[in-house]
Amino acid sequence: MNLCDYATIRALLDRHGFHFSKSMGQNFLLDPQIPADIAAASGADETCGVLEIGPGIGPLTAELAKRAGKVVSIELDKTLLPVLAETMAPFPNVEILQGDVLRLDLAALAAERFQGLTPVVCANLPYNITSPILQKLAETPCFRSLTVLIQKEVAQRLSAPQGSPEGGAFSLFLQYWMEVETLFQVPRDKFLPAPKVDSAVLRCLRRSRPAVEVSDEAFFFKVLRGAFLLRRKTLVNSLAAALPGSSKGDIQRAIEDCGLPPDVRGERLTLQDFAALAQALREKPGI
Repeated sequence: MNLCDYATIRALLDRHGFHFSKSMGQNFLLDPQIPADIAAASGADETCGVLEIGPGIGPLTAELAKRAGKVVSIELDKTLLPVLAETMAPFPNVEILQGDVLRLDLAALAAERFQGLTPVVCANLPYNITSPILQKLAETPCFRSLTVLIQKEVAQRLSAPQGSPEGGAFSLFLQYWMEVETLFQVPRDKFLPAPKVDSAVLRCLRRSRPAVEVSDEAFFFKVLRGAFLLRRKTLVNSLAAALPGSSKGDIQRAIEDCGLPPDVRGERLTLQDFAALAQALREKPGI
């Protein structure tokens, strides 16, 4: 069954009485080469257990099943379960779980379902919950890599070079844990229904250790996020708003101690800059 053929998709969905849900961000691929390319980019092989999120009717799931030792696909929409039962019947190494990925203990799931296999993630993610899912996956260290199809502009932002205006707090957060790269784009006309934006495949490979060494990770991330709280303002003003009770004078001195320009904005800092700044701020008695 060609799960990217328009006539096949329509007949399959009509047979099961399925209707698209905008709130769930459902867009099914129409070009069979795309799920094949995404699965290949994931690097999945028989030594891997692949976690997929939002399989839809299963075109990427099928490609992963041909390569991986096991595939576990989490689908929120209960109405897709009978569809997937039909389309995934030829693949004994596929397991479909109904549930909300943001509510599941993914580390426990991987430990139980992928015994003896290397856990990786490969998915066509819903646009509306891309960041929460990526944050959860980045913070789940058992997953060696993430290969995800997401909105093109988001992929470009997340893979932007450190210290560039295209990046932001979340791109630096992700790059703290992972090596991040945009691989290829997918035009909007390759989906049913067609979304309003183009997509791209983002590849995230987990670092053996975080990109920078910090003494207080929670405070480091507080500084990192605070630097972008008032993005149009200077770093000192943004951090003053993010660190209530601290003085602008102490923040300014910490910035200068790190050799940064007094009027610098947060978007110009790299992870190494933020590590140094967090340490300098920690040493100020008023912060």
